[in-house]
Amino acid sequence: MGYKQELKRELSLLQNFGVSFSIISVITGIPSLFLYGLNTGGPAVMVWGWIVVASATMLVGLAMAEVCSAHPTSGGPYFWAAMLSEPKNAPLASWITGWFNLLGQVAVTTGISFACANFVSTVSTFGTNFMPTPNTTIGIYAAILICQGLINTFGVHLLKYLNNVSVWWHAVGTSSLVIAILARAPKHQSTQFVFRTFIDGTGVNGSDGWGTRASHAYVCIIGMLMAQYTLTGFDASAHMTEETHNAAMAGSIGIVMAIGVSAVLGWFLILGLLFSIQDLNATLASPTGEPVAQIFLDTVGERGAIVLMVIVIGAMFFCGTFSITSNSRMMFAFARDGGIPGHSFFKVVDTKRASPVRTVWLACTLSFLLALPSLGSAVAFSAATSIATIGLYISYAIPIALRVVYRKRFVRGPFHLGVFSMPIAIAAVLWIGCIAIVFLLPQANPVDSQTLNYAVVAVGIVIVYSVGFWLISARTWFTGPVRQISGEETNVAFLACY
Repeated sequence: MGYKQELKRELSLLQNFGVSFSIISVITGIPSLFLYGLNTGGPAVMVWGWIVVASATMLVGLAMAEVCSAHPTSGGPYFWAAMLSEPKNAPLASWITGWFNLLGQVAVTTGISFACANFVSTVSTFGTNFMPTPNTTIGIYAAILICQGLINTFGVHLLKYLNNVSVWWHAVGTSSLVIAILARAPKHQSTQFVFRTFIDGTGVNGSDGWGTRASHAYVCIIGMLMAQYTLTGFDASAHMTEETHNAAMAGSIGIVMAIGVSAVLGWFLILGLLFSIQDLNATLASPTGEPVAQIFLDTVGERGAIVLMVIVIGAMFFCGTFSITSNSRMMFAFARDGGIPGHSFFKVVDTKRASPVRTVWLACTLSFLLALPSLGSAVAFSAATSIATIGLYISYAIPIALRVVYRKRFVRGPFHLGVFSMPIAIAAVLWIGCIAIVFLLPQANPVDSQTLNYAVVAVGIVIVYSVGFWLISARTWFTGPVRQISGEETNVAFLACY
């Protein structure tokens, strides 16, 4: 690929898969947006929307895996965009893709670790007089980010072992949780409730929901955010390829496996939670603020609920830790190619730990700043999840679209879709185009300063900054991916990937 081997190449296929699987983390995404899902379409949209989104996401993953196999580097989508463009347009394509990927990476970390902070706040109320406030939740969030940053700084040699623990924690923890609540639930909801009940709770302060103001179809569409946000972040397998053996195959298989396993496990979790709801109204209006916590309390009691909450919080912590790992690798790669302000500072790799420590803390800092609107906005968290979904998926779409447009420039890697390559790539781009618009739309009615979906603001800022800065300055000096080595050195590095 033309880069020096600065990161330790010690991850296996299972560990590469584990990073994406841990970041997708169905036990993080589903519980953190469960209230949103119940209010925005209810059980029917949650169950069937998951199947629709999982199927479409698999198409996106397959298209990405094909490109990843041809270009296995830490830069991921922004590197692919440069390689698949016409040479004269490569710097611009790489620049725009890189900034959208960076936005999505930061927002994903925010959504994951802020959800962890919310659940820590919630479990702290069990059997105590503690009353969480936005200020205390932000404080807990900051502490979680610091812990995750320290692990990625001083424990980088332990990440591959922590990765193995995370995979088993997610798989066994999710299965055990579902079995526990189903087995101990005093009663179970009917199949009619789980598979056919539609709920429009998008109205706030007594206002009509979007189902009345617009249509039920609108509610169904925006209700798929829970599924699409959860099935996000699998580009981590690409960002970890410079640390993975046989990267050209392992990175691609890691992407596809992470989506497939998460899709099955996630549907199992959704069904388990919905069947275990004891009283829908009480669950929606839970004093804990988290419907999932209320389901735990209603089914297994307070002590059992604490155990299940620990399982969820542990998964969220693992998820956030590896999100920072992936995030820091992307930022390091982008800085290495001169794509971010202060790139000379941020492209430095800590020689003792063979890790981009500076971008680890850049990722933590930016993620903390993105969560600050939660101090004054009731829908800030769902907006952050929208930002993550839009930012990442746009960065996925650009190289896939370029692979379609400039198909003759594409040199396949060992993982290839054959005759299905073009149809799958086109379908993936069309799906991403739809969700990029849908998740910018208002999620609560009426729209005011408290309910504004500020995803449109964040995405707008990135578009204005990336395009504006490109026109003003970057077009004169940003050349896209920088080749550090050539000739025989490149052939040696090539063999390490393939």
